[in-house]
Amino acid sequence: MVILRDLIQLYVVVLVARVLLGWLPGAADGPLAPVDRVLRLLTEPVLAPVRRVVPPVRMGGGGLDLSPLIVLLVLEVVASRI
Repeated sequence: MVILRDLIQLYVVVLVARVLLGWLPGAADGPLAPVDRVLRLLTEPVLAPVRRVVPPVRMGGGGLDLSPLIVLLVLEVVASRI
């Protein structure tokens, strides 16, 4: 069970890295593009289904994607129960 908890915590780090990288302008097409691609490949399969259920919250001209927050909360609850 310790290995599973460690894997969940590693995925949390990957998810937080994706969120932080998403805040950087030009991360998807600049020197960090390979890192961005890997992070998206690892996180999008989990985030996309959540996004279909909970669409982004409208804020001004854009939207706030709550899916990473929801996934982080679920992962933390699961990790605490192991």
